[in-house]
Amino acid sequence: MKRALFTMLIAVVVVACGGGSPSAGATASAPASSASSSPARPSTKLTVGLGYIPSVQFAQFYLAQQAGYYREAGLEVTFNNQTDTDVITLLGKGAIDIGIADGTSVVPAVSQDIPIRYVTTIYAQFPNIVYAKASSGIKTAADLRGKKLGTPGKYGSSWIMLQALLGSTGLKTSDVNIQLYPDFGQGTALAAGAVDAATGFVNNEPVQLELSGRPATVLHVDAIVPLPGNGLISRVETIAAKRDPLRRFVAATLRAMTDIAADPQKGLDAAIALVPDLGLDPKTQLAILKATIATWSSDHTKAHGPGAIDRSAWTSTVTYMVGLPESPVSGPAPTVDQLVDESLLN
Repeated sequence: MKRALFTMLIAVVVVACGGGSPSAGATASAPASSASSSPARPSTKLTVGLGYIPSVQFAQFYLAQQAGYYREAGLEVTFNNQTDTDVITLLGKGAIDIGIADGTSVVPAVSQDIPIRYVTTIYAQFPNIVYAKASSGIKTAADLRGKKLGTPGKYGSSWIMLQALLGSTGLKTSDVNIQLYPDFGQGTALAAGAVDAATGFVNNEPVQLELSGRPATVLHVDAIVPLPGNGLISRVETIAAKRDPLRRFVAATLRAMTDIAADPQKGLDAAIALVPDLGLDPKTQLAILKATIATWSSDHTKAHGPGAIDRSAWTSTVTYMVGLPESPVSGPAPTVDQLVDESLLN
């Protein structure tokens, strides 16, 4: 039964806004800068799984491609956009080389013998949140009792986060009036007043709510359970076979993240170059990107460097997920060494 739950557990990597983007499953790549020098080593092809649809939230990958960082590293990179479920499945099969997915997806996958490892932290702060209009009067998790709360389903990283958030104040999901939005329309429902609160992503829905002139209250889970955020994941066999190219890919991506953190406009320009429709509302897209940048660092990454993996947070996550009433973890709980591989950061 737990194995069957895995398919539903995996969450969509941060869902982007903006119409007119390529559909999920489309493969996209951007040309390297003509100013980049030719690589000194034979080019290695890497297929990179990104989440759902091309979005400003993946600007670091687009900038690294367009600025020639991947090319300089001797890499020929192709982006493949899938849902988080597909990224995990494709990685497990060896169909792609590396991809971005949320950390809570890795634990059940490894417990079910899918041979993957989390290799680089991208979201050092867990992006899944519960949010509400400030006018709702909801200020803490305790205020959610009896309220209507919209969420896509009883699965995935948002559902795991919600249980931790409610549990911190002695509540269960049964103490909240859960409204399901399988089409991810909970944000629209909240804006229209159909629900009092909703699950979402700190760098998406609350940002847009604030831009519409309606202040938002955001409830975070980090101080309760330090769940691992979205990061780069690869297959065990792929890491062994392509360790050096993957290490160069990680370094080039982190370099682009540093550039964008210093100048967010660079990231926005790179995203618009790949997805022109994002340029229709640059103010919103820049606000989303800035909120995304804020999730890239934490006390741990500030102390240990960009991309650093917080092993203690992973230990806490496994303990928490194993203890859930309907735990998605099958069999013995995975050890941290079975979940993460820090060799690509060296």
